[in-house]
Amino acid sequence: MALQLYNTLTRRKEEFAPIDPSNVRMYVCGPTVYDLAHVGNARPLIVFDVLFRLLREIYGEKHVTYVRNITDVDDKINARAAERGISIRKLTEETNAIFQADAKALGCLEPSAQPRATEHIPAMIAMVEKLLASGHAYRADGHVLFDVASMPDYGRLSRRSLDEMLAGARVEVAPYKKNPMDFVLWKPSAPDEPGWESPWGRGRPGWHLECSAMSWKYLGEVFDIHGGGIDLVFPHHENEIAQSRCAFCRDVMANYWLHNGFLQVEGEKMSKSLGNFVTIHELLHSDTFGGRSWPGEVLRLAILRTHYRQPIDFTVKALEEAEQTLDRWYDEIGDVTAADEIAPNVRDALNDDLNTPAALGELHRLAHPAIAGKAMAGLTRFGQKPVPEVLKASANALGLLLQSGSDYRAERLSVANVDEAKVNRLISSRLQARAAKNWALSDRIRDELDAMGVALKDNKDGTTSWDVKR
Repeated sequence: MALQLYNTLTRRKEEFAPIDPSNVRMYVCGPTVYDLAHVGNARPLIVFDVLFRLLREIYGEKHVTYVRNITDVDDKINARAAERGISIRKLTEETNAIFQADAKALGCLEPSAQPRATEHIPAMIAMVEKLLASGHAYRADGHVLFDVASMPDYGRLSRRSLDEMLAGARVEVAPYKKNPMDFVLWKPSAPDEPGWESPWGRGRPGWHLECSAMSWKYLGEVFDIHGGGIDLVFPHHENEIAQSRCAFCRDVMANYWLHNGFLQVEGEKMSKSLGNFVTIHELLHSDTFGGRSWPGEVLRLAILRTHYRQPIDFTVKALEEAEQTLDRWYDEIGDVTAADEIAPNVRDALNDDLNTPAALGELHRLAHPAIAGKAMAGLTRFGQKPVPEVLKASANALGLLLQSGSDYRAERLSVANVDEAKVNRLISSRLQARAAKNWALSDRIRDELDAMGVALKDNKDGTTSWDVKR
Protein backbone atom coordinates (compact mmCIF):
# COMPACT_ATOMS: atom_id res chain seq x y z
CA MET A 1 0.00 0.00 0.00
CA ALA A 2 1.03 3.61 -0.54
CA LEU A 3 2.22 5.68 2.41
CA GLN A 4 -0.69 7.15 4.37
CA LEU A 5 -0.16 9.85 7.02
CA TYR A 6 -2.59 11.47 9.44
CA ASN A 7 -2.54 15.19 8.73
CA THR A 8 -3.32 17.39 11.73
CA LEU A 9 -4.13 20.20 9.30
CA THR A 10 -7.04 18.29 7.72
CA ARG A 11 -7.80 15.89 10.61
CA ARG A 12 -7.72 12.87 8.33
CA LYS A 13 -5.40 10.21 7.01
CA GLU A 14 -4.13 11.08 3.54
CA GLU A 15 -1.98 9.44 0.90
CA PHE A 16 1.43 11.06 0.96
CA ALA A 17 2.34 12.82 -2.28
CA PRO A 18 5.62 14.74 -2.06
CA ILE A 19 6.07 18.03 -3.88
CA ASP A 20 9.21 16.65 -5.49
CA PRO A 21 9.88 12.89 -5.16
CA SER A 22 13.55 13.53 -5.84
CA ASN A 23 13.78 15.72 -2.74
CA VAL A 24 11.27 14.83 -0.03
CA ARG A 25 11.54 17.47 2.72
CA MET A 26 10.73 17.19 6.44
CA TYR A 27 11.23 19.61 9.33
CA VAL A 28 10.90 18.64 13.01
CA CYS A 29 11.26 20.98 15.96
CA GLY A 30 14.43 20.17 17.88
CA PRO A 31 15.67 20.94 21.39
CA THR A 32 15.98 24.23 23.22
CA VAL A 33 19.40 23.53 24.70
CA TYR A 34 19.06 24.97 28.20
CA ASP A 35 18.48 21.63 29.96
CA LEU A 36 18.74 17.91 29.29
CA ALA A 37 16.02 16.37 27.14
CA HIS A 38 13.43 14.43 29.14
CA VAL A 39 11.86 11.11 28.23
CA GLY A 40 8.89 12.90 26.65
CA ASN A 41 11.35 14.47 24.19
CA ALA A 42 12.53 10.97 23.26
CA ARG A 43 9.20 10.22 21.63
CA PRO A 44 9.37 12.68 18.70
CA LEU A 45 13.06 11.83 18.28
CA ILE A 46 12.17 8.18 17.76
CA VAL A 47 8.88 8.64 15.87
CA PHE A 48 10.29 10.97 13.24
CA ASP A 49 13.43 8.88 12.93
CA VAL A 50 11.17 5.96 11.93
CA LEU A 51 9.48 8.21 9.37
CA PHE A 52 12.88 9.38 8.09
CA ARG A 53 13.94 5.74 7.65
CA LEU A 54 10.69 4.91 5.88
CA LEU A 55 10.95 7.85 3.49
CA ARG A 56 14.53 6.86 2.67
CA GLU A 57 13.34 3.31 2.04
CA ILE A 58 10.63 4.53 -0.35
CA TYR A 59 12.39 7.37 -2.16
CA GLY A 60 16.08 6.56 -1.66
CA GLU A 61 18.59 7.84 0.88
CA LYS A 62 19.79 10.68 -1.35
CA HIS A 63 16.27 11.96 -1.99
CA VAL A 64 15.12 12.79 1.54
CA THR A 65 16.09 15.92 3.49
CA TYR A 66 15.36 15.88 7.21
CA VAL A 67 15.99 19.07 9.18
CA ARG A 68 15.86 19.20 12.98
CA ASN A 69 16.83 22.55 14.46
CA ILE A 70 18.73 23.51 17.60
CA THR A 71 17.30 26.47 19.49
CA ASP A 72 20.31 28.14 21.10
CA VAL A 73 18.87 31.60 21.76
CA ASP A 74 15.98 31.75 24.21
CA ASP A 75 15.07 33.43 27.48
CA LYS A 76 15.23 30.06 29.27
CA ILE A 77 18.81 29.69 28.10
CA ASN A 78 19.68 33.15 29.38
CA ALA A 79 18.16 32.40 32.78
CA ARG A 80 19.81 28.98 33.15
CA ALA A 81 23.24 30.29 32.19
CA ALA A 82 22.92 33.08 34.76
CA GLU A 83 21.73 30.59 37.38
CA ARG A 84 24.75 28.35 36.79
CA GLY A 85 27.17 31.24 36.46
CA ILE A 86 28.47 30.14 33.05
CA SER A 87 28.41 31.63 29.57
CA ILE A 88 25.47 31.02 27.28
CA ARG A 89 27.80 29.44 24.74
CA LYS A 90 29.19 26.99 27.31
CA LEU A 91 25.68 26.03 28.44
CA THR A 92 24.35 25.45 24.93
CA GLU A 93 27.44 23.52 23.80
CA GLU A 94 27.35 21.21 26.83
CA THR A 95 23.62 20.61 26.58
CA ASN A 96 23.66 20.01 22.84
CA ALA A 97 26.54 17.54 23.13
CA ILE A 98 24.54 15.44 25.60
CA PHE A 99 21.43 15.71 23.42
CA GLN A 100 23.33 14.42 20.38
CA ALA A 101 24.73 11.51 22.39
CA ASP A 102 21.25 10.69 23.72
CA ALA A 103 19.75 10.69 20.22
CA LYS A 104 22.50 8.38 18.96
CA ALA A 105 21.96 6.01 21.91
CA LEU A 106 18.26 5.85 20.99
CA GLY A 107 19.24 4.55 17.56
CA CYS A 108 18.35 7.74 15.69
CA LEU A 109 19.98 8.55 12.39
CA GLU A 110 21.61 11.95 12.18
CA PRO A 111 19.31 14.38 10.35
CA SER A 112 20.40 15.86 7.03
CA ALA A 113 20.92 19.19 8.78
CA GLN A 114 20.75 20.52 12.34
CA PRO A 115 20.78 24.31 11.96
CA ARG A 116 21.39 26.54 14.98
CA ALA A 117 19.15 29.53 15.51
CA THR A 118 22.08 31.84 16.24
CA GLU A 119 23.53 31.10 12.80
CA HIS A 120 20.36 32.21 10.97
CA ILE A 121 19.65 35.67 12.35
CA PRO A 122 19.90 37.34 8.88
CA ALA A 123 17.14 35.06 7.57
CA MET A 124 14.97 35.94 10.57
CA ILE A 125 15.50 39.68 10.01
CA ALA A 126 14.62 39.22 6.32
CA MET A 127 11.34 37.52 7.24
CA VAL A 128 10.41 40.29 9.68
CA GLU A 129 11.07 42.86 6.96
CA LYS A 130 8.74 41.00 4.60
CA LEU A 131 5.98 40.86 7.24
CA LEU A 132 6.31 44.57 7.98
CA ALA A 133 6.22 45.46 4.31
CA SER A 134 3.06 43.40 3.73
CA GLY A 135 1.23 44.83 6.73
CA HIS A 136 1.22 41.61 8.75
CA ALA A 137 3.53 43.01 11.44
CA TYR A 138 3.97 46.27 13.31
CA ARG A 139 6.52 47.99 15.51
CA ALA A 140 5.71 48.92 19.10
CA ASP A 141 7.87 49.94 22.06
CA GLY A 142 11.06 48.50 20.57
CA HIS A 143 9.32 45.25 19.57
CA VAL A 144 8.10 43.92 16.25
CA LEU A 145 4.89 41.90 16.57
CA PHE A 146 2.81 39.76 14.26
CA ASP A 147 -0.66 41.23 13.72
CA VAL A 148 -2.92 38.19 14.16
CA ALA A 149 -6.00 40.12 12.98
CA SER A 150 -4.33 40.58 9.58
CA MET A 151 -4.64 36.84 8.87
CA PRO A 152 -8.32 35.82 8.42
CA ASP A 153 -7.77 32.06 8.87
CA TYR A 154 -5.32 32.20 11.78
CA GLY A 155 -6.03 29.17 13.95
CA ARG A 156 -6.62 26.77 11.06
CA LEU A 157 -4.19 24.14 12.41
CA SER A 158 -5.49 24.06 15.98
CA ARG A 159 -9.06 24.80 14.87
CA ARG A 160 -9.69 27.29 17.62
CA SER A 161 -11.27 30.70 17.44
CA LEU A 162 -9.32 33.71 18.67
CA ASP A 163 -11.42 33.78 21.85
CA GLU A 164 -10.73 30.09 22.51
CA MET A 165 -7.01 30.52 21.91
CA LEU A 166 -6.84 33.54 24.19
CA ALA A 167 -8.69 31.68 26.96
CA GLY A 168 -6.43 28.65 26.74
CA ALA A 169 -3.10 30.33 26.20
CA ARG A 170 -0.58 31.98 28.44
CA VAL A 171 -0.06 35.26 26.61
CA GLU A 172 2.12 38.13 27.62
CA VAL A 173 -0.01 41.06 28.80
CA ALA A 174 1.63 44.08 27.20
CA PRO A 175 0.15 47.53 26.63
CA TYR A 176 1.92 47.91 23.29
CA LYS A 177 0.04 45.00 21.69
CA LYS A 178 -2.87 45.77 19.38
CA ASN A 179 -4.38 42.40 20.25
CA PRO A 180 -3.53 40.14 23.20
CA MET A 181 -2.92 37.27 20.74
CA ASP A 182 -0.27 39.19 18.77
CA PHE A 183 3.10 37.53 19.26
CA VAL A 184 6.68 38.74 19.23
CA LEU A 185 8.81 38.48 16.11
CA TRP A 186 11.68 40.58 17.43
CA LYS A 187 12.35 42.03 20.87
CA PRO A 188 14.97 44.37 22.32
CA SER A 189 17.93 42.96 24.22
CA ALA A 190 19.43 44.42 27.37
CA PRO A 191 23.20 44.99 27.35
CA ASP A 192 23.80 41.74 29.26
CA GLU A 193 21.54 39.67 26.95
CA PRO A 194 22.36 38.11 23.57
CA GLY A 195 21.50 40.50 20.77
CA TRP A 196 22.03 41.30 17.10
CA GLU A 197 21.79 44.56 15.22
CA SER A 198 18.64 45.00 13.16
CA PRO A 199 16.67 47.80 11.48
CA TRP A 200 14.67 48.00 14.74
CA GLY A 201 17.66 48.18 17.07
CA ARG A 202 19.74 45.59 18.89
CA GLY A 203 17.61 42.63 19.82
CA ARG A 204 16.84 38.95 19.39
CA PRO A 205 14.19 36.86 17.63
CA GLY A 206 11.01 35.36 19.02
CA TRP A 207 10.95 31.56 19.39
CA HIS A 208 8.38 30.96 16.64
CA LEU A 209 10.31 33.02 14.11
CA GLU A 210 13.40 30.87 14.50
CA CYS A 211 11.79 27.71 13.12
CA SER A 212 10.10 29.55 10.27
CA ALA A 213 13.41 31.05 9.14
CA MET A 214 15.41 27.83 9.40
CA SER A 215 12.82 25.69 7.61
CA TRP A 216 12.68 28.33 4.85
CA LYS A 217 16.45 28.41 4.36
CA TYR A 218 16.84 24.62 4.22
CA LEU A 219 13.54 23.42 2.74
CA GLY A 220 11.98 26.35 0.90
CA GLU A 221 8.84 28.42 1.29
CA VAL A 222 6.62 25.31 1.15
CA PHE A 223 7.76 21.80 1.99
CA ASP A 224 6.30 18.35 2.58
CA ILE A 225 6.17 17.44 6.28
CA HIS A 226 6.40 19.39 9.53
CA GLY A 227 6.42 17.39 12.75
CA GLY A 228 6.61 17.68 16.52
CA GLY A 229 4.80 16.90 19.73
CA ILE A 230 1.08 17.55 20.10
CA ASP A 231 1.88 20.26 22.66
CA LEU A 232 3.41 22.35 19.87
CA VAL A 233 0.26 22.63 17.76
CA PHE A 234 -0.62 25.86 19.57
CA PRO A 235 0.93 28.32 19.80
CA HIS A 236 4.24 27.32 18.23
CA HIS A 237 3.16 25.62 15.02
CA GLU A 238 0.16 27.88 14.58
CA ASN A 239 2.48 30.88 14.75
CA GLU A 240 5.05 29.33 12.44
CA ILE A 241 2.32 28.90 9.85
CA ALA A 242 1.16 32.49 10.27
CA GLN A 243 4.66 33.94 9.81
CA SER A 244 5.68 31.75 6.90
CA ARG A 245 2.44 31.95 4.94
CA CYS A 246 2.14 35.72 5.32
CA ALA A 247 5.82 36.37 4.58
CA PHE A 248 5.75 34.38 1.34
CA CYS A 249 2.07 34.81 0.34
CA ARG A 250 1.46 31.06 0.40
CA ASP A 251 -1.65 29.02 1.20
CA VAL A 252 0.33 26.52 3.31
CA MET A 253 3.71 26.28 4.98
CA ALA A 254 3.89 22.46 4.90
CA ASN A 255 1.46 20.06 3.25
CA TYR A 256 1.42 17.49 6.06
CA TRP A 257 1.53 18.21 9.78
CA LEU A 258 2.30 15.24 12.06
CA HIS A 259 2.13 15.30 15.85
CA ASN A 260 2.94 12.61 18.40
CA GLY A 261 0.80 12.19 21.51
CA PHE A 262 1.59 12.99 25.12
CA LEU A 263 3.74 10.83 27.40
CA GLN A 264 3.08 10.19 31.08
CA VAL A 265 5.20 8.26 33.56
CA GLU A 266 3.75 5.38 35.59
CA GLY A 267 0.23 6.69 35.06
CA GLU A 268 0.92 10.31 36.00
CA LYS A 269 1.84 13.46 34.14
CA MET A 270 5.59 13.93 34.31
CA SER A 271 6.61 16.85 36.49
CA LYS A 272 9.43 17.77 38.84
CA SER A 273 6.94 18.42 41.65
CA LEU A 274 5.75 14.80 41.48
CA GLY A 275 9.31 13.51 41.48
CA ASN A 276 8.79 11.53 38.26
CA PHE A 277 10.66 13.87 35.93
CA VAL A 278 13.33 11.78 34.23
CA THR A 279 15.75 12.71 31.46
CA ILE A 280 16.92 10.50 28.62
CA HIS A 281 20.45 10.80 29.95
CA GLU A 282 19.39 9.57 33.39
CA LEU A 283 17.60 6.58 31.87
CA LEU A 284 20.71 5.66 29.91
CA HIS A 285 23.33 6.25 32.59
CA SER A 286 21.87 6.12 36.11
CA ASP A 287 19.58 4.08 38.36
CA THR A 288 16.96 6.85 38.58
CA PHE A 289 14.18 4.83 36.92
CA GLY A 290 13.54 1.28 38.03
CA GLY A 291 16.78 1.08 40.03
CA ARG A 292 19.01 0.58 36.99
CA SER A 293 20.12 2.09 33.69
CA TRP A 294 18.52 1.05 30.40
CA PRO A 295 19.97 0.53 26.91
CA GLY A 296 18.76 3.06 24.36
CA GLU A 297 17.34 0.30 22.17
CA VAL A 298 15.12 -0.82 25.04
CA LEU A 299 13.76 2.73 25.41
CA ARG A 300 13.14 2.87 21.68
CA LEU A 301 11.19 -0.39 21.56
CA ALA A 302 9.15 0.53 24.64
CA ILE A 303 8.06 3.77 22.95
CA LEU A 304 7.31 2.17 19.57
CA ARG A 305 4.89 -0.32 21.14
CA THR A 306 2.27 2.47 21.24
CA HIS A 307 1.03 4.20 18.09
CA TYR A 308 2.66 7.60 17.83
CA ARG A 309 -0.61 9.56 17.91
CA GLN A 310 -1.87 7.87 21.06
CA PRO A 311 -0.95 8.81 24.65
CA ILE A 312 1.73 6.56 26.11
CA ASP A 313 2.34 5.45 29.68
CA PHE A 314 6.08 5.03 30.18
CA THR A 315 6.64 2.38 32.86
CA VAL A 316 9.38 0.17 34.28
CA LYS A 317 7.29 -2.84 33.28
CA ALA A 318 7.21 -1.68 29.67
CA LEU A 319 10.99 -1.38 29.67
CA GLU A 320 11.41 -4.83 31.19
CA GLU A 321 9.10 -6.36 28.57
CA ALA A 322 10.91 -4.53 25.77
CA GLU A 323 14.25 -5.83 27.00
CA GLN A 324 12.97 -9.40 27.14
CA THR A 325 11.69 -9.05 23.59
CA LEU A 326 15.04 -7.77 22.33
CA ASP A 327 16.82 -10.67 24.05
CA ARG A 328 14.63 -13.16 22.15
CA TRP A 329 15.02 -11.38 18.83
CA TYR A 330 18.79 -11.12 19.09
CA ASP A 331 18.93 -14.83 19.93
CA GLU A 332 16.93 -15.44 16.76
CA ILE A 333 19.01 -13.35 14.36
CA GLY A 334 22.44 -14.32 15.68
CA ASP A 335 25.04 -12.77 13.38
CA VAL A 336 23.12 -12.93 10.09
CA THR A 337 23.22 -10.16 7.51
CA ALA A 338 19.94 -8.33 6.97
CA ALA A 339 17.94 -9.26 3.89
CA ASP A 340 17.66 -6.75 1.05
CA GLU A 341 13.94 -6.22 1.64
CA ILE A 342 11.68 -6.06 4.67
CA ALA A 343 8.64 -8.24 5.22
CA PRO A 344 5.64 -6.96 3.19
CA ASN A 345 3.39 -6.89 6.27
CA VAL A 346 5.91 -4.73 8.13
CA ARG A 347 6.10 -2.33 5.20
CA ASP A 348 2.30 -2.17 4.99
CA ALA A 349 2.02 -1.46 8.73
CA LEU A 350 4.51 1.40 8.54
CA ASN A 351 2.82 2.77 5.42
CA ASP A 352 -0.41 2.87 7.42
CA ASP A 353 0.42 6.08 9.32
CA LEU A 354 3.47 4.54 11.02
CA ASN A 355 1.51 1.76 12.71
CA THR A 356 4.47 0.54 14.73
CA PRO A 357 2.41 -1.72 17.04
CA ALA A 358 1.24 -3.68 13.97
CA ALA A 359 4.78 -3.74 12.59
CA LEU A 360 6.10 -5.08 15.91
CA GLY A 361 3.37 -7.71 15.89
CA GLU A 362 4.70 -8.91 12.56
CA LEU A 363 8.23 -9.02 13.97
CA HIS A 364 6.93 -11.21 16.79
CA ARG A 365 5.41 -13.51 14.17
CA LEU A 366 8.69 -13.72 12.27
CA ALA A 367 10.53 -14.54 15.50
CA HIS A 368 7.93 -17.09 16.60
CA PRO A 369 9.97 -20.20 15.64
CA ALA A 370 12.68 -19.17 18.12
CA ILE A 371 10.16 -18.27 20.81
CA ALA A 372 8.48 -21.64 20.32
CA GLY A 373 11.85 -23.33 20.71
CA LYS A 374 12.02 -24.80 17.23
CA ALA A 375 15.67 -25.66 16.74
CA MET A 376 15.48 -25.52 12.95
CA ALA A 377 14.06 -21.99 12.81
CA GLY A 378 16.96 -20.79 10.68
CA LEU A 379 15.91 -23.17 7.92
CA THR A 380 12.40 -21.73 7.70
CA ARG A 381 12.15 -19.67 4.53
CA PHE A 382 10.45 -16.34 3.92
CA GLY A 383 10.23 -16.22 0.16
CA GLN A 384 13.82 -17.03 -0.73
CA LYS A 385 15.38 -15.63 2.46
CA PRO A 386 15.83 -17.26 5.88
CA VAL A 387 13.50 -15.82 8.50
CA PRO A 388 16.31 -14.38 10.69
CA GLU A 389 17.58 -12.28 7.77
CA VAL A 390 14.12 -10.90 7.08
CA LEU A 391 13.50 -10.35 10.80
CA LYS A 392 16.70 -8.28 11.05
CA ALA A 393 15.92 -6.23 7.93
CA SER A 394 12.36 -5.58 9.07
CA ALA A 395 13.47 -4.58 12.55
CA ASN A 396 16.14 -2.31 11.06
CA ALA A 397 13.33 -0.36 9.37
CA LEU A 398 12.21 0.62 12.87
CA GLY A 399 15.75 1.32 14.06
CA LEU A 400 15.91 -1.98 15.97
CA LEU A 401 18.30 -4.97 15.88
CA LEU A 402 21.01 -2.79 14.38
CA GLN A 403 23.72 -4.80 16.15
CA SER A 404 24.74 -8.38 15.60
CA GLY A 405 23.63 -10.94 18.14
CA SER A 406 27.24 -11.34 19.32
CA ASP A 407 27.75 -7.63 19.81
CA TYR A 408 24.44 -7.33 21.68
CA ARG A 409 25.41 -10.16 24.02
CA ALA A 410 28.90 -8.73 24.54
CA GLU A 411 27.42 -5.34 25.39
CA ARG A 412 25.08 -6.86 27.94
CA LEU A 413 27.91 -8.83 29.53
CA SER A 414 30.07 -5.72 29.68
CA VAL A 415 27.33 -3.68 31.34
CA ALA A 416 26.75 -6.49 33.84
CA ASN A 417 30.53 -6.87 34.36
CA VAL A 418 30.33 -10.60 33.63
CA ASP A 419 33.40 -12.56 32.46
CA GLU A 420 32.04 -14.86 29.74
CA ALA A 421 35.10 -17.12 29.70
CA LYS A 422 34.90 -17.63 33.46
CA VAL A 423 31.19 -18.40 33.23
CA ASN A 424 31.80 -21.02 30.56
CA ARG A 425 34.56 -22.62 32.65
CA LEU A 426 32.28 -22.81 35.69
CA ILE A 427 29.45 -24.29 33.63
CA SER A 428 31.83 -26.92 32.24
CA SER A 429 32.94 -27.78 35.80
CA ARG A 430 29.34 -27.96 36.91
CA LEU A 431 28.44 -30.32 34.07
CA GLN A 432 31.33 -32.59 35.09
CA ALA A 433 30.15 -32.49 38.71
CA ARG A 434 26.61 -33.40 37.67
CA ALA A 435 27.91 -36.23 35.50
CA ALA A 436 29.81 -37.54 38.56
CA LYS A 437 26.66 -37.01 40.64
CA ASN A 438 28.56 -34.62 42.88
CA TRP A 439 25.45 -32.61 43.65
CA ALA A 440 27.04 -30.58 46.43
CA LEU A 441 29.74 -29.23 44.08
CA SER A 442 27.17 -28.66 41.35
CA ASP A 443 25.06 -26.59 43.75
CA ARG A 444 28.06 -24.59 44.96
CA ILE A 445 28.98 -23.70 41.36
CA ARG A 446 25.38 -22.70 40.64
CA ASP A 447 25.44 -20.46 43.73
CA GLU A 448 28.70 -18.88 42.56
CA LEU A 449 27.22 -18.20 39.14
CA ASP A 450 24.11 -16.81 40.75
CA ALA A 451 26.24 -14.42 42.81
CA MET A 452 27.90 -13.29 39.55
CA GLY A 453 24.45 -12.42 38.17
CA VAL A 454 24.20 -15.41 35.84
CA ALA A 455 21.00 -17.38 35.38
CA LEU A 456 21.33 -20.95 34.08
CA LYS A 457 18.81 -22.67 31.87
CA ASP A 458 18.78 -26.39 32.65
CA ASN A 459 16.88 -29.37 31.37
CA LYS A 460 17.25 -33.12 31.84
CA ASP A 461 20.29 -33.09 29.52
CA GLY A 462 22.12 -30.40 31.53
CA THR A 463 22.71 -26.70 31.09
CA THR A 464 21.43 -25.66 27.68
CA SER A 465 22.17 -21.94 27.90
CA TRP A 466 22.73 -19.07 30.30
CA ASP A 467 21.96 -15.40 30.54
CA VAL A 468 22.63 -12.33 32.63
CA LYS A 469 20.02 -11.80 35.32
CA ARG A 470 18.04 -8.56 35.32
